[in-house]
Amino acid sequence: MTKETIETVVNSYFTNMAAMNAEAWAENFAEDGVTYDPVGKPPSNVQSDYQKFFELLSMIFAQLELTPNNIFIVDNGAAVKWTMQGVGKNGNQGVAEGISIFEINENGKIKQVSSYWDDAAMMAQIKGDSTINN
Repeated sequence: MTKETIETVVNSYFTNMAAMNAEAWAENFAEDGVTYDPVGKPPSNVQSDYQKFFELLSMIFAQLELTPNNIFIVDNGAAVKWTMQGVGKNGNQGVAEGISIFEINENGKIKQVSSYWDDAAMMAQIKGDSTINN
């Protein structure tokens, strides 16, 4: 598999999540693809859960930007340092940074994404809760 193939699927993951394009986002995944978002929460089966995931995103965010700042590709995997900026439906803004580890199958589809980030801190920013610190 080429680095270009992996970079394309990784960029599509981020682009379609930011655009809240659920179907195109899910097309990046293998039939048995899973996400750990963030790591520590139970895994989510993408093909059966993606619509719920995007419904939740669209209930919280009026706008979402995801920027893959650095992509490091080795063999059939990639580590991505990213930044997320969001505007909640309430007008509050939030910023988060994280690292996601992608495992890509032989067909160029994502079989697993493990994301390391503080989702509680991001949600606190969106909710306007200053009691939770980064």
